[in-house]
Amino acid sequence: MVKTEAKPDTSTGNKTKTGADLLVESLINENVTTIFGYPGGAVLPIYDALYRAKGSFDHILNRHEQGAIHAAEGYARVSGKPGVVIATSGPGATNLVTGIADAMMDSLPLVIFTGQVARGVIGTDAFQESDVMGITTPITKHNYQVQDVRDLPRTVKEAFHIASTGRPGPVVVDIPKDISANPVEGTFDTDFHLPGYQPTTKPNPLQLKKLAEALAKAKKPVVLAGAGVLMGKASEELRSLVEHYQLPVTTTLLGLGSFPGNHKLSLGMAGMHGTYAANTAIYECDLLINIGARFDDRLTGNLEKFAPDATVAHIDIDPAEIGKNVTTHIPIVADSKVALTMLGDHIKEAPQHKEWLNRLYDNKIQYPLWYNTPDEEMVPQWLIEEVYNVTGGNAIITTDVGQHQMWAAQYYAFDQPNRWVTSGGLGTMGFGFPAALGAQLAKPNDTVVAVVGDGGFQMTLQELSILQERQLPVKVLIVNNGALGMVRQWQESFYEQRYSESLLDVQPDFVKLAEAYGIKGMKIEKQTDLVNALPDLFEYDGPVVVDCRVLQQENVYPMIAPGKGINEMIGVKR
Repeated sequence: MVKTEAKPDTSTGNKTKTGADLLVESLINENVTTIFGYPGGAVLPIYDALYRAKGSFDHILNRHEQGAIHAAEGYARVSGKPGVVIATSGPGATNLVTGIADAMMDSLPLVIFTGQVARGVIGTDAFQESDVMGITTPITKHNYQVQDVRDLPRTVKEAFHIASTGRPGPVVVDIPKDISANPVEGTFDTDFHLPGYQPTTKPNPLQLKKLAEALAKAKKPVVLAGAGVLMGKASEELRSLVEHYQLPVTTTLLGLGSFPGNHKLSLGMAGMHGTYAANTAIYECDLLINIGARFDDRLTGNLEKFAPDATVAHIDIDPAEIGKNVTTHIPIVADSKVALTMLGDHIKEAPQHKEWLNRLYDNKIQYPLWYNTPDEEMVPQWLIEEVYNVTGGNAIITTDVGQHQMWAAQYYAFDQPNRWVTSGGLGTMGFGFPAALGAQLAKPNDTVVAVVGDGGFQMTLQELSILQERQLPVKVLIVNNGALGMVRQWQESFYEQRYSESLLDVQPDFVKLAEAYGIKGMKIEKQTDLVNALPDLFEYDGPVVVDCRVLQQENVYPMIAPGKGINEMIGVKR
């Protein structure tokens, strides 16, 4: 049995340890090395304990709680380890809500510690009190409010277990100030048993056999790879399987990188702004094998027209996702890595579908992604391709949400897992830049590029302080079209060009803004200037903010309009 012991601590001058000391020891036991946070009254005992434990953690003092939690999301996405956040009670906790909801939608492991007013005044509308449990219950995998300091070490251990196992997600631990401040002595158990939480990781062999039999009969099979492949660290198993049986692969937005984007069998991203080859393959297939994707509306479009003639197999760690949106004929609840490893043992007969593959290859050639290139002005698609060429496709790319996000997804071919960090389900503006900070801290030797919009960047740009303070070599590329680009595109397409509050006519001088933070800033308006600047920019060993002025009227294509089917794309090159 594992125990945490609290006893006199003469080295710090304290007669006894506090609940906050127990928390710090618990974090050390969970191998936490990086914490994102912002102090305040209700967490001062915790920050005092962190001070006494100097050297045990790298604490990042973000300039806003939203910046802290998005940075933790970026850290979790590329490291695979839970991101850890600390915020004070009241507004500190409520400022985390967007990031918590974002992590819940995108299955990111976070453990969030919020301060709370003392137990004796909970429910009295005390200063900086908020109902953290009530607020976060719908947007967390689980949440706790610690009522007894003896429960604290076990609660922390449970929180990390729940956040990082099964389908990952955020867990909130709300700690009243008297719990963290009061002295404690004794030995506390950390063993736990959660009979109601036992994720299924091993698939039912009979279901794998059904899938193998369906695959043998299929003439037009397609694999749909989602974020579950990445969460399960199953990219190699997926590649081995599809190469062996020559199965074409599409990915979701969050599944990018789970299968190499430049691979011959890759059809590209599917969904609202997916490729013609990917969407047509899903519409026409007779067997759709979904691995770790949740069939959200941006992928499926009109459900009546989504894979209408297909037998649907769905492999997912979360049983709640199977059959939720799309009728599933072969449900397989399992960890993606385990399921793909075992599936190969059940396949006795390979599918015969050469004609189908040839048709899909022809679609890739005849209907590629496309854009028009002016002589001098920059278009955003070309900008992303240039970044890909200069970085050799090896950078970690983070984005906000909107047009620039879709262009990055389309034109930066992700050949490796965990190099794509974006807000998928919630679609959070302001996510991309702080997420880049977290990604860079998780992977200090990697190139990290924050591809952000001029709208989203202004929501969390205060985190430039962290770039300057830590000298993190993040390259911030502002795809500046002077507009809330996706809003403007929808207003153009569906609201008769009534651009209501979507054009950003007045903006800061981003170069001067960067310089005010002590960071190198650049403004680029012409293609030739970008071509000349990019190599030096990426060789520069420090942070850079680049204001890239691109054409405002450029739209994201292909596109599936609301209510239309996955086969009814507009903007396809004919």
